[in-house]
Amino acid sequence: MKKKSISLLLSGLLAVTLLTGCGGAGSENAATSATETTAGQADSQEQSQGLDSSGSQDENGEKSQAENEKGPDADAKESASQADSPESTGDAEGKEAAGSDTDGEDITLRVGSLKGPTSMGLVFLMEMAEGGKTEQTYDFTMVTSADELLPKVIGGDLDIALVPANVASVLYGRTEGQVAVIDINTLGVLYGVTADNSIQSIGDLAGKTVYMTGKGTTPDYVFQYLLEANGIQDQVALEFKSEPGEVAALLANQPEAIGILPQPFVTVACAQNEALGIALDLTAEWDKAQEEKGSQMVTGVTLVRKEFLEKHPDAVSLFLKDHEKSAAYTKEQPDQAAELIVKAGIIEKAPVAKKALPYCNITCITGQEMKAALSGYLQVLFDRDPKSVGGKMPEDDFYFIEP
Repeated sequence: MKKKSISLLLSGLLAVTLLTGCGGAGSENAATSATETTAGQADSQEQSQGLDSSGSQDENGEKSQAENEKGPDADAKESASQADSPESTGDAEGKEAAGSDTDGEDITLRVGSLKGPTSMGLVFLMEMAEGGKTEQTYDFTMVTSADELLPKVIGGDLDIALVPANVASVLYGRTEGQVAVIDINTLGVLYGVTADNSIQSIGDLAGKTVYMTGKGTTPDYVFQYLLEANGIQDQVALEFKSEPGEVAALLANQPEAIGILPQPFVTVACAQNEALGIALDLTAEWDKAQEEKGSQMVTGVTLVRKEFLEKHPDAVSLFLKDHEKSAAYTKEQPDQAAELIVKAGIIEKAPVAKKALPYCNITCITGQEMKAALSGYLQVLFDRDPKSVGGKMPEDDFYFIEP
């Protein structure tokens, strides 16, 4: 019976996220994405999708992982099948990490992430855990699309997962509030790339054609919101391509064209043609448009199963501290972090990883700041298309804030 209910839940979840293009900045974004477009991005990816559309590339821009426009539900049938497998549908209680932090026993915290920006902020923690240098034991799982993570979260095979922001909201609704967000791990990873030096702000796009991916997904909704906020929604022609690599290829041949790309596609495109540069930072443009409301453009978030949170609050608290240190290391030690990113198989070459890092907006935002940033972002998506966040806005218990 449990197996059947999980399968139905997965199918429903995947159907909803598929409507939003989910997969980041979808990112990561969801990843979400350019490397982790993301279920929401993928829904994008990392928003490109936006979040975690995680596509590994070499310096020639070749994509070795096609997660770009594949969202957590890009293939509902495939994911439902995963949910029916013994790995995804075994008794959650029997699979709960051994031990309890409340009675002093050791546990193994199982963490899943997408191959992209969201995982870049984890690489230092992964390295420390591998060397036995962490206070608690971790088991990391990295995949190329959100639809590989969701069955594991629902089935109790993962305790914590890093997913595109809107996918977390959809999952919250579909599980009737059985997951909560504990931090924001990646902000916006979308940029406007062109050789046209006249483009300095969103307003300068009036009368132009802009090339991007993810029609009907979070990157599309975000960009249209920014056009509307600047009063030029009817003055910009949008032409959608199937994946970021297509946009990058177009820019290589037509540098005066304007493309919206996620990292690390931005870095690769600019490396291929020195005439190209970043003309627009959509995260900064979002901040301008939302200055009075205080939200931020969010690619990836970290969620936890509430069952695990209730049983092992100390383990979750320690993870948050470890995640914060790991994200800080990634930003402050780019040379070492780039090598770890290559070691983890997220990006193939360290020079590309190092160049992309400053633009991936890796972070670890918690508490009230996390709630304000994420709720405002989800509200914008909801206003464009309620299905993109699961049909309704999540309740306050979606946001875990440590006492």
